[in-house]
Amino acid sequence: MSEAKDKKDDEKKPAKKTLSLGGTLSLKAGGSPPTPRPSTGRNTVSVEVRRSKRTGSTPSSNTNTETDSKLTNAERDARERALKLAMEQGGGARRSTLPKRQGPVAPVKKAEPEAPKDEKLSPEDARAKELAEMEQIETEESKLKAQVLENQARMAQHNANTNSRRDGETEVSYRDRIKKADENKPKRPPQQQSRRGTRMTVNQAINRDFERDRSQSLAAQRRAREKARLAALGPKEAAAKVMREVIVPETITVGELANRMTEAGKDVIKELMKLGIMATMSQTIDADTAELVITEFGHTFKRVTDADVEIGLEGDEDDEANLLPRSPVVTIMGHVDHGKTSLLDAMRATDVVSGEAGGITQHIGAYQIKTKAGNQITFLDTPGHAAFTEMRARGANVTDICVIVVAADDAIMPQTIEAINHAKAAEVPIIVAINKIDLPAADANKVRQDLLQYSVVVEELSGDVQCVEISAKNKTNLDKLEEAIMLQAELLELKANPDRSAQGFVVEAKLEKGRGSVATVLIEKGTLRVGDIFVAGSEYGKVRAIINDRGQNMKEATPGQPVEVLGLNATPAAGDKMIVVPDDARAREVSEYRQNKIKDLQAAAAVSGRTTIDDLLAARDAGEKVKLSVVIKAGVHGSVEAIAGSLNKMVEENAEEHSDIQVDILHTGVGGITESDVTLANASGGIIIGFNVRANVQARELAAREGIDIRYYNVIYDVIDDAKSILSGMLPPAMREEYLGQAKIKEVFNITKVGKIAGCEVVTGMVKRGSKVRLLRDDVVIHEGMLKTLKRHKDEVKEVKEGMECGMAFEKYEDLKAGDIIECFEVIAEQRTVQ
Repeated sequence: MSEAKDKKDDEKKPAKKTLSLGGTLSLKAGGSPPTPRPSTGRNTVSVEVRRSKRTGSTPSSNTNTETDSKLTNAERDARERALKLAMEQGGGARRSTLPKRQGPVAPVKKAEPEAPKDEKLSPEDARAKELAEMEQIETEESKLKAQVLENQARMAQHNANTNSRRDGETEVSYRDRIKKADENKPKRPPQQQSRRGTRMTVNQAINRDFERDRSQSLAAQRRAREKARLAALGPKEAAAKVMREVIVPETITVGELANRMTEAGKDVIKELMKLGIMATMSQTIDADTAELVITEFGHTFKRVTDADVEIGLEGDEDDEANLLPRSPVVTIMGHVDHGKTSLLDAMRATDVVSGEAGGITQHIGAYQIKTKAGNQITFLDTPGHAAFTEMRARGANVTDICVIVVAADDAIMPQTIEAINHAKAAEVPIIVAINKIDLPAADANKVRQDLLQYSVVVEELSGDVQCVEISAKNKTNLDKLEEAIMLQAELLELKANPDRSAQGFVVEAKLEKGRGSVATVLIEKGTLRVGDIFVAGSEYGKVRAIINDRGQNMKEATPGQPVEVLGLNATPAAGDKMIVVPDDARAREVSEYRQNKIKDLQAAAAVSGRTTIDDLLAARDAGEKVKLSVVIKAGVHGSVEAIAGSLNKMVEENAEEHSDIQVDILHTGVGGITESDVTLANASGGIIIGFNVRANVQARELAAREGIDIRYYNVIYDVIDDAKSILSGMLPPAMREEYLGQAKIKEVFNITKVGKIAGCEVVTGMVKRGSKVRLLRDDVVIHEGMLKTLKRHKDEVKEVKEGMECGMAFEKYEDLKAGDIIECFEVIAEQRTVQ
């Protein structure tokens, strides 16, 4: 009966058994869901005992499947006891406290080799074997339980130490225990109480007697050692103030000014406040205010402007010992059909080099010849006097000598007179070449006589102007003309230094296809070489090629030699000065400044326009001696003479009273006003007077473009009256002093933030605010200035009359004493007139 019941129970059991550790030990049937148990929050360790299947007759450590399929009641009771014990404990030991196990759990006891399948164990032997295995499992379970209990006791002891009050310990005993622990605890030095509370000492840095994670950085240690070293040296002496040369442009910010003076910004602002200027660090002040601040701090003031880029551009003056003779530059001018072109061709034909080469082709507007005597002469091929004057209008007095050609059979003609006037205005020596002497109607004496009317006195008439009779057609006396030119050159002592940076003038410039901007340059001094960087007017460039008047490439050009220069970035204007500079940066800087200057002038001219009279008045205000230059054109010669004579007579009559004015008649002629007249007036800064004549279209456009004043009249008295008005306006006003009164200082008061105030009594006349004053002490003038303040009681008043008391203060002067006399006066400007 019992065997049948046991057999029935065994059939209900699973085929496999496992050992699970989850804080407890349990036996689970393989393949069935685990028995639920309460979660303890602890890590669990599961131990499984698996029995591998046996193949064939191979022995295995596990029991036979048939013997594993049945469990007894004792086995079930053991499993239940293990589960109950685990639930009572409320968790198991930590994973860390359990012994580490690698791989599958080893069997508790090595099983004996199973008998072959054909050999069956008896029920008693199988049951005995199962009991042995259960005993082994219980032994292992008891060991694990003991280890769990030991770990729990250890944790309880730790909790008891940290939370003794939970075990019934009183508050007093707890505090005593904590205090005793603190007393027994080794104390750290103050430097080690906090990681960042204090700095590390040198001893700590040397001994390294502190924790690694609380140590200071190496930089902090160096700073500490440096601080200790400086402290050992003692207090520093105050450094001496360095006085600097402060460079200031037209405007500068307060912050930049402070940086250049190496002064504190707040000190600069304080100084500006003393001057009555409330400014911030970013505010801009002018150069005059900056000068006051710089002087107050004791520094040296130096002003710079945009124009300073041109300072030193032309270099130093040449030493006399380095000067060598150079060839003269000659311009040939004269009337149409008087033989200018024939003379130029004849002079070029005398060139030794060109003669040997069988003639030359003129490539540029200037060329140089070498005579049989070995002299070199440079000729400018200008189309009449217009180009000559245009170059002079740009400030380029390139010509050294002017040769005026006069036909012997035609005498003096209008363009001859213009050429004479142009040469005189340029202050260039004149050589008269009387041409066409081979003609039957030639009369050289008549030409000499006619020249007297225009203040040209030749040597034959006891003058200083050389006169040579030539025939360009027959090449007569050309050698004498060359001698006259060289003689005049010797008198002028034309010399130049070839051993320096080159300088010259642009004779003409043009833009050529395939060559770019090409400039014809006449070298004035120095030597121009390929590769030089130069500035020509508002343009700049680098010399890529130098070509002479014969079309030959050259490596350098010497003084007095005309050459073509390639390498400009743009085309300059005729008359611009060419200067070689050290580097490209300087060339760009100068070019940019000049271009900006031209733009400013153009903008100013577009807004206000330029008038010659305004320029003259500005020159008068500047204190210069003003000269009125006039070009007179009339319908008949008699009107021209009458106007010129009236102007000269007017100046002579007022010479004693008005010695600071002058009328210069540049040119007189009969006929309409032409472009040549406008060009001459522009070059000399004069005006044009037209009497019963008008300007042509080209002249009007040029005058409007250049800002030349053209005045038209038809009554001669209006011309004289207008000239008097112009001259009267040019005269500086006469300054007259008007006495107002005197005041005597009775007492001097020193008022804070105001200065010294003189308490005065007006003795004679009256005193006005804003008038000029003189301070007299013992009848000696010790100061002259302006009256700044005039008060009556506490009110500011305009004037104080005789017998009344007032308070006065001077502008920028405070040396006042009781008993001084203040003399008040006004300066009145009176306009002078020409009678």
